[in-house]
Amino acid sequence: MISPNQICCVIEPVDMRRGLDSLSQWIQTSLGTTPCDGTAYAFSNRPKTRLKLLIWDGTGVWCCQRRLHRGSFVWPSSEDRCWMITQAQWDWLIKGVDWQRLTAQAPAHWQV
Repeated sequence: MISPNQICCVIEPVDMRRGLDSLSQWIQTSLGTTPCDGTAYAFSNRPKTRLKLLIWDGTGVWCCQRRLHRGSFVWPSSEDRCWMITQAQWDWLIKGVDWQRLTAQAPAHWQV
C-alpha cells in the first residue's frame, strides 16, 4: 500500500478531464514542487463530488479518481493554494464524512 509523507488538498477546483500530465504540470507551476516529492496531491471538482489523487510510489506516479454517488466531499477552504491534512483526516474525507468536525473542541460553556 502506498503511504505518502503528507497529503496536500489543492483548494482550487479543477476540471476532472485533466489527466496525470496536466495535473503534474499544475503542481510544478503553481506550487513550485514536483509530484514525485513523496506528497499525495488531491484535487476536487467544483461541486466536490469527485476527486483525483496524484501520488508517487517510488517508480511512477499514480492518478486515482473517486466519485461520490450521493452528497459531496467536505473540502478545506483557505486563502492558500493547498491545505495539508493527516492520514486520519484523509480517511474520513474520502468517505464523505465532515472530517473537520471530528477534532472540534466542545464550547467552553458546554456542560454535561
